[in-house]
Amino acid sequence: MNDNSGCPGSKMQDLRKTATAVEEAPGKVKSQLQQWPIQLHLVSPVAPYFQGTDVLLTADCVGYALGSFHPDYLKGKSIAIACPKLDEGQEEYIEKIKSWLDNAKINTLTIMIMQVPCCRGLLNLAQEASRQAQRKVPIKAVVVGIQGDILSEEWL
Repeated sequence: MNDNSGCPGSKMQDLRKTATAVEEAPGKVKSQLQQWPIQLHLVSPVAPYFQGTDVLLTADCVGYALGSFHPDYLKGKSIAIACPKLDEGQEEYIEKIKSWLDNAKINTLTIMIMQVPCCRGLLNLAQEASRQAQRKVPIKAVVVGIQGDILSEEWL
């Protein structure tokens, strides 16, 4: 099997070879999750925890790749997760994001995606929802590398 075929995001990569021997300080990291459910198909865009808040819309894999996800990005935010490659019904995602902007009157929207090309679809959905929305909200895009480094972080 040729592992250069198909989506580059599906290419097998063994990260054990490049992992550093540096260990983080011992201790448990407290979860910053403030609501349930978190999957975008399951959340109500007008739930009380979305009203007038900062929202984090993240690709499913981000929380696993980024070790400091909870304290650095999730803390103080409401969240929804989605996979732009595997999830069906993405038109519904546009409507939900638009409802955050217009109905829940969120303050900011941060989109976190992985560096793989397939993941960019989540950012595209958010930008389309923003174009369709009547209310404009600051949007930040964060791209995470597959080894957990932040490759870019910018306000759009």
